[in-house]
Amino acid sequence: MSDSAKLTHLDASGQPAMVDVGAKMPTRRVAVARSRVVLGLEIMALVKEGDLPTRKGPVFQTAILAGIMGAKRTSELIPLCHPLGLDNCRVTIEPDGPEAVRIECTATVTGKTGVEMEALTGASVAALTIYDMCKALSHDIVIQETRLISKTGGKSDFQHDA
Repeated sequence: MSDSAKLTHLDASGQPAMVDVGAKMPTRRVAVARSRVVLGLEIMALVKEGDLPTRKGPVFQTAILAGIMGAKRTSELIPLCHPLGLDNCRVTIEPDGPEAVRIECTATVTGKTGVEMEALTGASVAALTIYDMCKALSHDIVIQETRLISKTGGKSDFQHDA
């Protein structure tokens, strides 16, 4: 099988195409994605009561809202994603060692296609929001390890083993 035959977003002639999900039965689908943002010891030392207060507002609360908004608008950002009415989207931000935070986005839908891209977009937008709100404190912030952690409810389930 050629590489292009494995790609679901190409038609028989190799042109970009949206996947036809019309014949699929709706199922409950859940995807979890994670990003890690290395802020550094100095910025992490400013975290108080589970958030980072700044003149722009509480960083983590703002990032959570941005992540949810990003997940809801995924089809506007990724050209071949189906627009989905999410049943739920949850973004959490927690310390991950002394210098970083871990963002997890869980997206849920009852539908004919998966929500991996929504979960990945939510985690990514939350990470970008943290960067934006903290860049005045340091340009050494690193967004890393954005990845799918798990997905269930489609043709095949997936669980990352780390």
